[in-house]
Amino acid sequence: MLRGFAAAARGCIRVMSTVTMKKPEVVFILGGPGAGKGTLCHYITKRYGYVHLSAGDLLREERAKPGSQFGELIETHIRNGTIVPVEITCSLLDRAMRTSDNPHNRFLIDGFPRNQDNLDGWNKAMADKVIVKAVIFCECSQEVCTQRCLKRGASGSGRSDDNEQSLVLRHQTYMQNTLPIIEQYEQQGLVYKVNSMKTPKEVCQDVVEFLPTIGW
Repeated sequence: MLRGFAAAARGCIRVMSTVTMKKPEVVFILGGPGAGKGTLCHYITKRYGYVHLSAGDLLREERAKPGSQFGELIETHIRNGTIVPVEITCSLLDRAMRTSDNPHNRFLIDGFPRNQDNLDGWNKAMADKVIVKAVIFCECSQEVCTQRCLKRGASGSGRSDDNEQSLVLRHQTYMQNTLPIIEQYEQQGLVYKVNSMKTPKEVCQDVVEFLPTIGW
């Protein structure tokens, strides 16, 4: 009887270990500045309870921490519309996922990867830790993106890069560096495109329709 109990206990431990070791599932949300990435993530997390991780928000939070060794460096990159070193961003994303208590273990990451260096750094640091399920590409014209960002800045977003000068640089960075990353993922059959110039509710509905295809 004790032998049977011990065997059952070992079985339970194996099951618990399997559950514990389940890798986080990630969907990247990409698009130009002001394309509605954060808004889309808000709608999905509100409806499904998944965790939204904004690479930009994590960097801004780190920048604001008193005594942060990366604060000044992050601020310089954000203000200039350039990309923060990938090691910093990956470490912040990794920490956020490890400390999350979300039962689904599923994460929407918006604004990352933004260039080839980001992608290479992510693959090096995170490829064995997570499963990338898909990339949702928010398609939006530069004019609409710019209007949204300026409106957001005028409403007191607190973002130092919501101004015309920074937006020109941010759009250039997006076109030159991020679009090629989306194209790479598209070749792998992982990209799902959505017209993010629609209303947030309509965009969310479009995404909800193909989430089962992703396996979510």
